[in-house]
Formats: sequence, C-alpha cells, structure tokens
Amino acid sequence: MSNTPKVAIITGASQGIGEALVAGYRKLGYAVVANSRSIAASDDPMVLTVAGDIGQPGVGQRVVDAAVERFGRVDTIVNNAGIFISKSFTDYTDEDYAAITGVNLRGFFELTRAGIAAVEAHGEGGHVVTISTSLVDQADSRVPSALASLTKGGLNAATKALAIEYATRGIRSNAVALGTIRTPMHDPSTHEFLNKLHPVGHMGDIDDVVEAVLYLETATFVTGEILHVDGGQSAGR
Repeated sequence: MSNTPKVAIITGASQGIGEALVAGYRKLGYAVVANSRSIAASDDPMVLTVAGDIGQPGVGQRVVDAAVERFGRVDTIVNNAGIFISKSFTDYTDEDYAAITGVNLRGFFELTRAGIAAVEAHGEGGHVVTISTSLVDQADSRVPSALASLTKGGLNAATKALAIEYATRGIRSNAVALGTIRTPMHDPSTHEFLNKLHPVGHMGDIDDVVEAVLYLETATFVTGEILHVDGGQSAGR
C-alpha cells in the first residue's frame, strides 16, 4: 500500500462548483490536479493546476500525465466541466453542437479513459464522478435542453456501464444530476424564475453539490448511482 496521498483530478476547477470541489477534496486529504481553460497556479503545493480546454483532443491525457508525474498516481476523476446552452432545438448551431459535445463528451471520454488507466496502474481502486443534469430525467419546456440531454443522458448511461465493467476491479462510477445551482453565472435578475423550476421553491447551493460528491467519494458500497441534487426536480411537478 502506497503512503502517498490519494489524488483527485477535477475539471472546470477555476470557479464555482469546481473550485469548491478542489477545497472539498483537499479537506479529505487528497492532492488535487485542477483543470480549466485558464487557471492560475495554486499556492498550495498539493494542488497542481493544468490549464487547457478539456474538450480539445489530447488535453485529457495531458492532465492525467501531469497528475502521475507530480504525484505518482490517480485515484479519482471528477468530470465537472460542462457546457449548457438552452435553446429551441432548431436554433442550435453547428458551433453550439461542437462546443457542447466537445466538453461534455470528448472531455469525459479522454480524461476518464486516461484516468482509469492510471487508477489501474497503482492497483488500489478508484472512483469516477460525473456531473450531470436532472433535465435528462424530467424535461422542462421552460428550459429547452435537447443538446444537454443528448450529452448528459449518454454520460448517465456510461456511468452505469463503467460501474459494471470495473466493479470487480475496485473502481466505482457515479454521477450527480443537478438542478439549477446558485452560482455567479446566473444573473440575479433570473433567480426568481430559476427558483420556481424546483418543487422546493429555490435553487441549490454550491455546498449541496460538494456534499453530494464527497458522499459518493466515501460511500464505498455505492456504484452506478445517479444521485439527484435538484430540489425534487427529477420527481416531477
């Protein structure tokens, strides 16, 4: 058994949910490799920042290689980076499609493929966590989201497929399906509308997401789970 700390890779880590997840994993004692398109160096020697667009070919492998070079191992891959564009289906452009599928699908595929290989290399098991959306389960005409469902629905299915494929090898795979979370990306003028999307009457907070991800990290008998953190949104209206 290695005495080095466990290592988590977190994408979309420069702000919002991703930034909070970095802090959350550090509190668990993990070293963290934090990725986003433009991310500044960290003062914490146990946080390695790797700038790059995870939707571009080769970036996922580069992030994993940096983790192994710096810390010698990978234990957890957190696929937090994602793009959500709400439009009427016929208004989506080719550029929208390329952007959304690039980050949501290629980013997941390349990082998770390289990350699982690195997890297997140290032979102590590991965990893949992917951030999804409850709109996959409960579409809402007020928030048209066909491309989000196309990509995140596939990630939910892949989450379960990986859980079964790697169950006997000690690698778990889970997802957290979100409602709308209160972050700086949502203009305050939209808050009243966004609150009403949830049966509980309000948006979630970043801490709700962090707590869910860290629960899954420590729940060693849970795999293949799509954990809804959405104020009841997935239950219906």
